[in-house]
Amino acid sequence: MADQGLAPRRAALKLLEAVLAQGRLLAEVSNTLDHLKAEDRARAYRLAVQTLRHLDKCDRVLKPHLKKNPPLVVMNILRLGVVEICEDGAAAHGVVNAGVTLTSKLPRVGGLKGMVNAVLRRVAETGPDAWAKLPPARMPNWLRGPLVAAWGRSSVEAMEKVQAATPPLDISLRGRDGDVTPEAVTLPTGSHRIAAFGQVSKLDGFDEGAWWVQDAAAALAVKVLAPKAGERVLDLCAAPGGKTMQLSAAGADVVAVDDNANRLKRVEENLKRVDLKAQLVTSDVFEVSADEHGLFDAVLLDAPCSATGTMRRHPDLPHAKDGSDFGALIDLQARMLAHAMRLVKPGGRLVFCTCSLLPDEGEVHIDEADLTGWSVNRAALSVEGVEPNWISDEGGLRLRPDYWAERGGMDGFYIVCLRKDD
Repeated sequence: MADQGLAPRRAALKLLEAVLAQGRLLAEVSNTLDHLKAEDRARAYRLAVQTLRHLDKCDRVLKPHLKKNPPLVVMNILRLGVVEICEDGAAAHGVVNAGVTLTSKLPRVGGLKGMVNAVLRRVAETGPDAWAKLPPARMPNWLRGPLVAAWGRSSVEAMEKVQAATPPLDISLRGRDGDVTPEAVTLPTGSHRIAAFGQVSKLDGFDEGAWWVQDAAAALAVKVLAPKAGERVLDLCAAPGGKTMQLSAAGADVVAVDDNANRLKRVEENLKRVDLKAQLVTSDVFEVSADEHGLFDAVLLDAPCSATGTMRRHPDLPHAKDGSDFGALIDLQARMLAHAMRLVKPGGRLVFCTCSLLPDEGEVHIDEADLTGWSVNRAALSVEGVEPNWISDEGGLRLRPDYWAERGGMDGFYIVCLRKDD
């Protein structure tokens, strides 16, 4: 809320309202920014993301200055102000004036502008020092509790520390001679990482189709599957297409399936940009049959999940969700896994993965699945850069945000490769 006009601040406030009051994800409401100029749109989104990333810290800084929490919309104005003053180092007078103006223009709460003025002035005096001494923002209790039970308190605190920082950009290279690529560090697993970046589409090599954005953890699923040129590979739940592009770049004959036509359109656009090909099928996973498509040499199932492994990139998620739908997701994953197993040729392989930190969406599925006629292919995890302590007891790959913490972390993922008997 620096003193540069109210438009981006007002837009950020609406984004916070959508997440914290309506339980919607930022991806679902980002089109509300379309009316803004590009720089205001970027600023509004960044403000909202930073506030959600540091929500717990914001509230701790504000607590000494509030007798009770004001209505949510006013609380969000204060939170935005705390982020600008304490995290961004913005000039206090501009932040205070903007907060007061925003409050005064809202129905039914305009009378609280004096309180906003007083609180933000106090934050300007004491907030930065308090902010610097606070630990990273804690995840909401509904999620933190299960993660502590699964991985231990110190591991969860390490995840929170990684998630408090803006993540770097990971890319996968197309791999053609003459490709133009941005300056990046090569990670141990072969992905490339850019620590500081602006608009992605302006980076070297984007227009040339030399690379695509893909977290290093997500890229490991295809590396575990190890597709070979000419193999028929089925990519289930394919959107937004990072793994589809990996499969195609390896020379596989790819059938990519997703039940969302709009998301599959995005896969088509991404494939076109990087000059790769795949057969795209809009379909429910359970409607994909061997009668229609035959059996596949390999199947990749990136099942719908809680997405709790992506919080470093999507800090809205733990605040928009409450875990109430996880039981249904876990059941859906189990049914999808059983169905995908029926689409693999004898001697073929299946990679099951989820971008979740919850064992119920990963390890537990393999512990409880009927693997008659199948085996867990531990050898498939012998991928460059994979560390031994990432391999879980049942033979899967457990990735967490606190791994590679000194490099900026990685998304949380579970990946396992199953082999069908000959």
